[in-house]
Amino acid sequence: MSKPYNNTKATLALAKASFRSIMRSPSAVVFTLAFPLIFILVFGFLGRGGVKVDLAIAPGSDLQNPIVKALEQISVVHIIKDKDPAELKTGLEKGNIDAVINVQKNIQDAPAYLANVQYTSASIDKGTILKSVLNNLMYTLNSKDIKPSIAQLNESTVQGRVYRTIDFILPGQLGFSLLSTGVFGTAFVFFSLRQTLVIKRFFATPVSRASIVFGEGIARIGFALCGAVFIILIGHFFFHFTLIHGIITVLNMLLLAIIGLIVFMGFGFVVSGIAKSESTIPPISNIITLPQFLLSGTFFSIDAFPSWLQPISRALPLTYLNDAMRKVAFEGAGLWDVKHQILIMIIWGIGVYAVAVKVFKWE
Repeated sequence: MSKPYNNTKATLALAKASFRSIMRSPSAVVFTLAFPLIFILVFGFLGRGGVKVDLAIAPGSDLQNPIVKALEQISVVHIIKDKDPAELKTGLEKGNIDAVINVQKNIQDAPAYLANVQYTSASIDKGTILKSVLNNLMYTLNSKDIKPSIAQLNESTVQGRVYRTIDFILPGQLGFSLLSTGVFGTAFVFFSLRQTLVIKRFFATPVSRASIVFGEGIARIGFALCGAVFIILIGHFFFHFTLIHGIITVLNMLLLAIIGLIVFMGFGFVVSGIAKSESTIPPISNIITLPQFLLSGTFFSIDAFPSWLQPISRALPLTYLNDAMRKVAFEGAGLWDVKHQILIMIIWGIGVYAVAVKVFKWE
């Protein structure tokens, strides 16, 4: 009496075969490991050479004074207003804000204004730039033949973690790696399997459709996780990428990577379903990946984009993966703390797989 067919073994066998084929694919290695690693090395060696200093105005600060007005005219200083005390405190501690200034009229005769500035140790380099700017500004204002003198500067520093370029770049490159693996890898593989009639031959066997999809998915997730671990370790040990809770942070980042990859594989299924030939896969895939690669905060914060472009950036799934990765790695957030980002990615996944079911072809 024959034993029932074991689809679990079939799934694992397909996953093993698919994983081997991925490892033999130069394009998979380039997009998953080499390409992101090149950017990490470049930005890691460049360090954090910011050209803008984020200076927040404290609530209740006098805004109609020569100090703030002069700072608004200095191109290197980016003035931030309308932040509450809790946001300013958190921003200073995490290095998202480089300093906070509070300017008040002096109730005594001289000087006319008192400027209290709080720096953060999480942004020492930009704090140094701002100190130079402020000292030069105070000298200029007080050198004018005006009595009493215009302002007095008082400085203090808030302790925080050092925020490096790698802390921003690495999560973005990890997200790009997952996006490329999910879209290009899945699209090419399933189109090839359909074109070479491999899928059709599976119909003559007891292998279920789910086993084929899960086998391929397991292989891609396994390969992507290997790449993610490699990228994280290179960033941490060579460029001091921040992993605030060590191995727990790494595990949380890998779980986010799995969620992101599953969503991005859905795009790959859509591409493989609508592509008419192998030559049409790259342009269709690029229509999906390039806007996310450029607009999802991979290299630059989306806050630096024009205001009309930011809503588009905030609608892309890679934006939420990058944001969640950065919060987990540098800020020490748990998965529950980034539930909003995860929820948005899940919503994207549901929508994408609904489309994939409609357009997917088995032969």
